[in-house]
Amino acid sequence: KNDEFFGEYTPKHNDRLNYISNFSGSFGFALILKNKNYLFVDGRYTIQAQLQSGKLFKIIEIHKFLPHKILKNLTLGFDPHLHTKRQLFGYFGKSLDLKQINNNLIDEIYKKKNIKTKKFFSLKNSVAGENYKNKINRIRKILKSNKADYVFISAPENVAWTLNIRGSDNPNSPIPNCRLIIGKTNEIFLITEKQKISKIIKEGKLSIKQIINPKKFKDLIEKLKGKKFIIDHLSCSILNEKIIQSKFKIINKHDP
Repeated sequence: KNDEFFGEYTPKHNDRLNYISNFSGSFGFALILKNKNYLFVDGRYTIQAQLQSGKLFKIIEIHKFLPHKILKNLTLGFDPHLHTKRQLFGYFGKSLDLKQINNNLIDEIYKKKNIKTKKFFSLKNSVAGENYKNKINRIRKILKSNKADYVFISAPENVAWTLNIRGSDNPNSPIPNCRLIIGKTNEIFLITEKQKISKIIKEGKLSIKQIINPKKFKDLIEKLKGKKFIIDHLSCSILNEKIIQSKFKIINKHDP
């Protein structure tokens, strides 16, 4: 159900599960096999899933049967943008051969509408309660105490808190879809599309050089100097973890 930002709410244009299965609940995941389809949901959605998806999917309550208890000796493709290492291991353990597929197969057939870009905006200090520079300095102290050079803030809600920014990317939530890298000295990079951040740049909070397009994330990592990177396995995708790991030693900690 989640998109690459692992948020509580998934925008309609990123709801691949609904597109392929017709299931509209807030939690679930599907497995598409050559001759059979499975839809895993929790106890809230058993009847709904049967009504919406039961003709083409076998409905399974995830608290009763995890996938690795049902499926054996299969090669299963997955999109590394949409899964964390912890999530995949929890579902599948070591019972399946997992194969990374960088081009999402739903996107190959899903004709998405163009989505209007909505700009991020800042909160006043009186609303946020603390200046964003103070927050960054506190995070840098944690970096230094862990002898790390950088932290990758992969959960958008934590970026929103750190920089005192909000957005309109998600239904029912002001969380801006973006990620952040903070270095132990002066480096800070916001990973998002530049057109979303024009208001923040005008305010002087960040410069245009500090805005990195998500497609250039790998190029940024290759340019950074240092040895150790803090990531959070709860919100860092397999894809981004591998990119960081290609150059840096990973320190796995809860996002400071």
